[in-house]
Amino acid sequence: MKLKQIERVKKISKEDFISQYVKKQIPVVVEELTEDWPAYQKWKLSYINTIAGDITVPLYDDRPVNHEEGFNQAHLKMKMSDYINLLESKPTNYRIFLYNLMKDVPTLKDDFLWPDIGLKLVKQLPMLFFGGENARVFMHYDIDYSNILHFHFHGEKQCMIFAPDQSKYMYKVPHALISREDIDFDNPDYEKFPALKNAEGFITNLKHGEMLYMPEGYWHYMKYLTPGFSMSLRAFPRNIANLSKAAYNVFIMRHFDIMMRKLKGQKWIDYKNEKAITNTHENLRRSA
Repeated sequence: MKLKQIERVKKISKEDFISQYVKKQIPVVVEELTEDWPAYQKWKLSYINTIAGDITVPLYDDRPVNHEEGFNQAHLKMKMSDYINLLESKPTNYRIFLYNLMKDVPTLKDDFLWPDIGLKLVKQLPMLFFGGENARVFMHYDIDYSNILHFHFHGEKQCMIFAPDQSKYMYKVPHALISREDIDFDNPDYEKFPALKNAEGFITNLKHGEMLYMPEGYWHYMKYLTPGFSMSLRAFPRNIANLSKAAYNVFIMRHFDIMMRKLKGQKWIDYKNEKAITNTHENLRRSA
């Protein structure tokens, strides 16, 4: 794959952020946006353990999608203190995904500031994500096509992202928001997945306190290089076409997929994975 480093700035005005990145739908890392947040000093795993250790949290691993599992159904539950001990003791695939920890620990809301960066951010409680060394988040894009501000804390995390116009090379699974889950994006098998050779994307390593802006509908694959956690703030899509796609995903596509899983079981999952290959290779032949 053809990957280039995401642009980086130390700080940025909201006017420059909107004109140079949001309007052009180009990703950027802002390195010092959080330096005046209490979270910049406080948000370490030890702090989370102290204030939220007794809370039971949902965990996810990297097992393939199964027709018997519900939408975003957790694979395991564990006390936060036990989970953090696991993160700090050894590499693990278990992650916390899209978890509203601030609902259970309201004091966390005092640790960050809503950034005045020109986007109308959704003022609901931000979602948090945790992962251990080498934990991976499969390649996907978000159901609501939001503009995303993704902040990382405690350690380092690698982010690989692709614009929506690269979907034709991504082996997108039909009626879903993911690529085929058997693709190793760190070491792609070009014999099996030749279209990936044409994919042009971006890559960066996020360190403590840094923010990655991901434009609307961008594919993203995340790998935790060390144990750590992240927070996402989001703004609804500004592009009307993307807003329509988001509505379709939320109100039609997701429910259709759930219905077909119930009706056809694993055959539906297998069918979609096969179509991901045939559709992508057909598009590749047409563009050759």
